[in-house]
Amino acid sequence: MELLLLFLGILLLLFLRVPVAFAIMGPCLAYFAATGLSTGMALKIVFDSVNSFPLLAVPLFIFVGITANKVGIADRLFEFCLAAMARVPGNLAYVNVGTSVGFAWMSGSALADAAGLGKVQVPAMTKAGYPFRFASGLTASSALISPVMPPSIPAVIFAAVGTISTGALFAASVIPALLMALGLCVYIAIWVRKHPGFESQAFDPARFRRATLNVLAPLGAPIVILGGIMGGFFTPTEAAGIAGLYMVILGLIYGTISWRVLWDAAKETVFLTGGIMLIIGAAGMLGRVLAQEQAAQAMARLITGMTDSPLLFLLLVIALMVILGMFIDATAVILVTVPVLLPLSATFDVDPVHFGVVMIISLMLGLLTPPVGSVLYVMSSVTGRPVDEIFRGIIPFLVPMVIVLLIVTAFPDVVMFLPRLLGF
Repeated sequence: MELLLLFLGILLLLFLRVPVAFAIMGPCLAYFAATGLSTGMALKIVFDSVNSFPLLAVPLFIFVGITANKVGIADRLFEFCLAAMARVPGNLAYVNVGTSVGFAWMSGSALADAAGLGKVQVPAMTKAGYPFRFASGLTASSALISPVMPPSIPAVIFAAVGTISTGALFAASVIPALLMALGLCVYIAIWVRKHPGFESQAFDPARFRRATLNVLAPLGAPIVILGGIMGGFFTPTEAAGIAGLYMVILGLIYGTISWRVLWDAAKETVFLTGGIMLIIGAAGMLGRVLAQEQAAQAMARLITGMTDSPLLFLLLVIALMVILGMFIDATAVILVTVPVLLPLSATFDVDPVHFGVVMIISLMLGLLTPPVGSVLYVMSSVTGRPVDEIFRGIIPFLVPMVIVLLIVTAFPDVVMFLPRLLGF
């Protein structure tokens, strides 16, 4: 009964548009008071939840993505992809996906991708004659590659909560992220065939050489991040710090950074990090409540009573994550559900790294769906068009994304191939 009232309180506050962290904290504090637990303990739980060395990577990776946007990395990637794909019919659509893949190696955030690349890609595509819904839907969908491809911020949080190797989770995320890009490209190929008229352009070798030279230095960031982590030279937190410094140096070389730009990047990083850390602290309180009420044991009995199939278990998790992701921030869902579901996945012999990738991709679909759908609101803000119009453009692109998710779920070797190859 206590848990039921708690979740009804959280849902009511979310319905009233109370920020996620406070919507969780309020009912949890009421539970603490009702059960005789001290508010001092609640504060300690909040502090302990954010007092984690691996979580230091979160603000640093956020800073990397924001700074990459501000120093013009997105524009350079866009120009390179456009020069390379000039002769491909419907090239701007493929460039959209290719730029997102390149930017994903530095960002780790769907919101940074949608905000930075959306300003460039959607106007360029609509000017070339692409329907707005197609352009905005593709841009929003390709932004999901960033939180899956390393350095994925959700992966950092999942690894910290689940106490698994961040490097292994990063390695496991590469192939699924590339499959997401491939799925979008297949859909683009089908769409372009049904909508002729987007002709190719002449390939300009001089333009391609200039664009290649301009993009070589930014592409060094993934080498620094992933090469350092997977080579064992430094931790993900240290890699994030080095990558942030690398972006600042690039900005100085390009002449696109100043004290004002750096200050703005720092302010945005603090703003986003503050929101995430509040959610982490609130989720820590909720986790204590769930432990007190033995929710993990109850869920284990429920699911094991329903099935003994690992695949069906993962499909149930996907359904749960998609539903929760539609209403609650992905960070909060990871923090609350991982301590319950990760031990349960072990009873089904599901590898924790595979489970993490499936869970993260499932949650990211919630970024494209109302009512929360953060990417929807970012795209609406960038383009000045209503959210419902953006969502209508997204709907067709959900099909390839769901197909990729089902492939990743049904065939664990697709996920685990690279971590095993690298010795994780």
